[in-house]
Order: sequence, then structure tokens, then C-alpha cells
Amino acid sequence: MVTLANHEGSSNISPSIEKSEIALLLLLGFGGFSLFIAGVYKSLRKYVFHDEHSLDTVFDAGGRVSLSLTAVTVTSQLLWPADFLQMSTITSKSGMGGSLWTAVAVVMDILLFPALSLYLKTRAPGAKTFPQIAYARFGKVAHIIFCILALITNIIVSTSVMLAGKTAIKVLSKDSNNEFIFLILAVLFGSYCMIGGLGTTFYISYFNTALTFVAISVFIIYTSFYPSTTIEKVSTIESMYNAVTCLKGPDGNFQNSYLTFRSKSGLIYGVVIIFMATSISFCDQANWQSRIAAKPSQGVIGFFFAAYMWFVVPTAMSFTTTMTYFAMSYENGTHLLSDAEIDNGYINPFVMHFLLGDTGGYLLLTMLMMALMSTGSGEVMAVSSIIVYDIYKTYINPFRANLTPTSCILCGFEKLVDHTTDDDTKVCVCPSSIGCAACEDDIQAREEDGGKFGVHYKCKVHGAYRHYEDGLWQYKTWCMVWVVVMIVPYGLLISETSINVNWATLGIPVITSPFLWPLFLTITWSKATSNGVVAGGVVGLICSIAGMLIMGSTYEGGLSDFFTNTAQDYSLLVAMVSGFFISGIICFTVSLCTHTIKSKEDEQREWAKTMNIDNPLNPFRLVYEEELRDIDAGPVITAETMDRIFRKAKLVACIGAGISLALFAVVVPAIALSYEKLSLGQFKTWIRTFQYWVFFGTVLVVFIPPVEEGLQIWRKYKENSEKLKQKRKLAKKKPDGENDFVNLNGEIL
Repeated sequence: MVTLANHEGSSNISPSIEKSEIALLLLLGFGGFSLFIAGVYKSLRKYVFHDEHSLDTVFDAGGRVSLSLTAVTVTSQLLWPADFLQMSTITSKSGMGGSLWTAVAVVMDILLFPALSLYLKTRAPGAKTFPQIAYARFGKVAHIIFCILALITNIIVSTSVMLAGKTAIKVLSKDSNNEFIFLILAVLFGSYCMIGGLGTTFYISYFNTALTFVAISVFIIYTSFYPSTTIEKVSTIESMYNAVTCLKGPDGNFQNSYLTFRSKSGLIYGVVIIFMATSISFCDQANWQSRIAAKPSQGVIGFFFAAYMWFVVPTAMSFTTTMTYFAMSYENGTHLLSDAEIDNGYINPFVMHFLLGDTGGYLLLTMLMMALMSTGSGEVMAVSSIIVYDIYKTYINPFRANLTPTSCILCGFEKLVDHTTDDDTKVCVCPSSIGCAACEDDIQAREEDGGKFGVHYKCKVHGAYRHYEDGLWQYKTWCMVWVVVMIVPYGLLISETSINVNWATLGIPVITSPFLWPLFLTITWSKATSNGVVAGGVVGLICSIAGMLIMGSTYEGGLSDFFTNTAQDYSLLVAMVSGFFISGIICFTVSLCTHTIKSKEDEQREWAKTMNIDNPLNPFRLVYEEELRDIDAGPVITAETMDRIFRKAKLVACIGAGISLALFAVVVPAIALSYEKLSLGQFKTWIRTFQYWVFFGTVLVVFIPPVEEGLQIWRKYKENSEKLKQKRKLAKKKPDGENDFVNLNGEIL
């Protein structure tokens, strides 16, 4: 076997795309197209769904996103630019096993999320952020910690995304500087979401995912199936295999081969990624927003489709590009990239440019920018939602201060009365905004005034809160503007540090792993307490950081080589595992010692706090009106009511998760580990399987979402037409000047 010598001398990377071309493509191409899509989406919300002025619609896209659109959006938001860049880095360090086990770990995280998101839907269907649940159950201390956790997670994701974007543009663009790069990223992240909100992100994510699959398919076809004579000596499967089989792989791999899935470091990375991906996914508000935006049935199935679509993208890319890079380096007799360049994710840009010239650069730029736009805009929306719902509404300018978790925000009286006490608690009797004629008149008056806010609303029950939400609407716009503006200075700040893409992707998420249990128990366990989740999260965080530093100091160079040694496999493993298990033990122990849940009634009262998280102008009952009507839910909706509604969705989630986890956690590993070192035929089978998987996914991604979304829009249009006809008939029979309130069952009061 041959060991490749380290790269020495000047870099072999030579950017080929002009700076002006990059600017035109990104700002006018991607940016202009996204603004057009934002305008289309906003028009649909205004003229078809009639909820363009609802604050909640900005952050949940109406709560009825289709199955296929959910699938492609989850796929797009989980396809970080680092997946295109860093997966090849992991493959270069651990061989094919590194890429496969990393992808399996991330998919297992995706498969776990549907069940957790169902708990959120049954326990707090009106919540827009996960810290809202902590505030309702535990009060200020836990809420503040969860808000900080959510914002730190957003910063972690944004850091990884921005560094990956910087890497891609610098590698592909001539004379690009940091100011130019981060200004472009800020425009791409914030331009369209400020117009259409989260819903536009779903539409853009469709185009992102579709273009990504098309670009990968084109790359595979022109390099692996029909290569030119100048590149076939390094890009065909036979040439890759013949070169890589002669190279000496890392210690810990079977026979020191890159062509094996029996990789010690690859398996360790897989375990680390399970904790890292799960903690980032669970603690990232951007992920929760995508889940909240779809009904449970669509969301659950959409997640499973997303897992299968995501799995193939980084694996197919990393297998192809990394093996090609090894073949190129073998021909050269030495590594073509330095260790620092490999850690920064330069393998894919280098290989794609070498194989396809400027076309390869444009294909990679398209994939990366699509991923950047989807993930980046999701983070902008996530930070904005936390600032609006959890900071501004809660602490800076609440509509009504000093409310209990079960109080009505409109009148301040209790919605849930404890009949075991003898006090004269005043009970809320506010009618619902559903079917409120005065509210309909107020909305119509605002539309007749050009959609301007500040109209004098006449509804005596809901008018004051509508004024308050108008102010929130204007505040959220400025909030988004400032979040987008801060991208530029933050990007310049992290550029001045020595943080590379590898450490940003693997090292920083150590901070979030201790909060998996606190968040999970907050949403699922009625006996969880504030003392338990706070103590578990804080102590677990200390243990995670200590584990990373102690283990990192044992490597050569110690902590003086901080970003390298703290991102080593065992440093990450010790940090993730110690924080996770210690946090869980403390959360359970302290909560069991401090909870006050003694009966089923106590448990129901605990979840009543989270069920009370709702917008009185846009109650969650509207989203589930069909399902509630089918089970004759009555005026009071409890967690048990939502459990009845989502019983089938939970069954689908359990069965789907069981089958999928068996496939990815048992079948795929069993097959992969059964091979010691891949033969040419086995290597070809694995590569071709992933490549054909990409082609099949491309067909599904491109055609199904627009068809399903078009049908949903058409059904809503027909429903509006029928309602308008009925309204006109009633208007002819109803005397002038009458105003009706309608209760939660739709009966006129």
C-alpha cells in the first residue's frame, strides 16, 4: 500500500468564476427569483387563504402545509452546506465507513423527531416556539434558559452555514473578500422571508431541493456514466477503485483500507453524530417551525420521506468526490490539498471544478446556495420568532401582565377553575373569535383601508388584542431586518477567528447535547419540574465542556491546538455522552423528588397550562376544525382530546419509525459490516445504488410537491367560493345592524 504524502507548497485551488458573475447569479438570479416566489406566496395568502395579516401565519405558514412540501422542506433545511463539504472531509479521514455511519446517525435523528413533534401537537398545539412550553409549565427561570439555548443553537447553525458558504464562494470566486461574501449571504437569508414569512421558505425549499437533486444527477451522469476522455482515468468507478485500493487508509480501518465500512473512527463519528444531530435538531427553533407548520399526519409521513431523501445526498456526493480526489492524488503522488484545506471542506469544490471546469463550479455553487438560502432563512425566522413570542410578548410589552398559565389573555380571568377550593375565582366567558361578526367587519374595514394597520376596531372582545397584534406585526418586520443586518458583522467576527467548518459542525454542538433530556421531558413528562430541567441542563453542560477539554488535552499538542484536538473523535464522544447521561440522570432524579403530580387530575391540570398557549384571534381550533368535528370534541379541548385526534398519526409514527429504524440501524449496518474490504463488484454496487437512488429521488422531488400544493390551493379556492355563496344568501335574510358571536361549537350566542 502507498501512503500519500502531505501537500506542500502553494494551494492547487484556483478560483475560476468572476466576482461580478457570482454577484449577478446570487443577487439577481437566486435573490430575484426568491423575491418573485415570495410575492406569489403572499398573494396566495391574501386572495385564497385570507390570512396574510395574521402574525401566526408569518411563523407557521397557516399550519396546513402539505405532505410533500413538508418532506422537501425538512430535506432542504437538514441539508446544510457543511453536508456537501464536510461529509467528504469525514470520508477522507475514515474512508467509506465514515460517510455511511455519519449519514445513518443523522437519519436516525430525523426518524425520532415525528414522535416528539406529535407530543408537542397534543400537549401545546397553539405553541409557536418550544420555550413557550417551558414558560407555561415552569415559569421565568427555565424559560430564560430555554430561550438562551434556542438562540445559541441558532448561532451554532448559522456559524456552520456561514462558514460553509464562505468556503464555497472563496474557492469558486476570484477576488472575493469577506465583506462581499457576508453581504450576499445576508441578502439571500433575509430578502424573501421578510415578505412572505415561513411559508415562502417552504416554497423556496421546494426549488432548493429540486435543484439540488438535479445538480447532483447532472454531476453523476457527466462524471461517472458518460465521462470525457480527459477525466475518465480518475472519475470512472474502475479507475477510482484501482487507485484507492493501493492507498493506505487510517489506522482502525480493516487492513488500513479506505474501501471498508469496518472503520473504528467512522463508527465513533457515527455515535457522536447521533448525539450532535439530535441535540441540534431538537434545540433548533427552525426545525420546530417546520414541524408546527404541518398537520401531524402530513408531518409524520413527510418526515419519513425526508429521511430517505436526505440520506442519499451526502453519501452519494462524498463517495463520488472523495474517491475521485484519492484517484487524482494517487496520480499526483501526493495530496493535492493541505490538511487545513481538507478540514475546511475544499474536496468537493476542488474535484467538481477539476472534472467539469466552470460547469462544475456552477453546479456546486447552485447546490450550496440553495442549501444556504433554505437553512439561513429558517434561522432568521427562528431567531425572530423567539424575540417576538418569548422576549417581546413575554417581558418587554405583554398584552396583559401577571397572568397565570391558565388565564385568558383577553380578560385575565381563569379558563380552568380548581373546584377543590372555595375561593370565588372569576371564570372567563369570552366568546371565540371564530365566527365573530364584529371581527369580520373589523378585518373587512382594514382591507378596505388598503390593509393598513391602526384601524379603529369595533369588536369589544377582540378589538384591543387585534390592535396589539398589529403592533407585533410591525415589530416583527423590524426584528427580521435587524437579525439580517447582524449577519454581516457576525460573519466578519467569526472570520477573524481560527474556527474552521469542521469544528463549527462537530465541536460547537457539544453545548446543546446536555439539553436533550430537559427539552424532551418538558414536552412529554407531566412530572418534570423546573428544578429538574434547570439542574440537569446546567450540570450536564459543565460536564460536556469539561469532557471535551480534558480529552482534547490528551492529544499531541494539547489544547494549544484547540480547534483540532477538541474536534477529535474521542474528545467529541466523551463530551457528548457525559453531558447527555448526566443531564438525564439529574433531570429524572430531581424531578421525581420535587414534583406535585399525585393524580390523573393533577396531570390534566399540568397539561392544561400548555393547552392554554393560543392566539385568541387565530386559535388552533381553526386548524383542526375538521378533526375536532369528527370526534365531537365540545367547547373545551384537552390533551386527551388531541390524543384522540392524533391516534392514527401516532400509530403511523410508531410503525414507520420502527420499520425505518430497523432498516437504518440493523439492516444497512449488518450488510455493510458483512464486507471486510470491498471488491470491485461490491464497490460498484454500493456506488451505483446511491446514484440510482439520487435519480429516483430527483423524479419524486421535482414533480410531486407542485401537484399536491396546486390541488390544495384549488380545494381552498372552491371552499371559499362556496362560503361566499352561503354568506350572500344569509345576508339577504339577516336584518341590518345585527352582530353575532359564535361559540366554540359554531352556535350563535
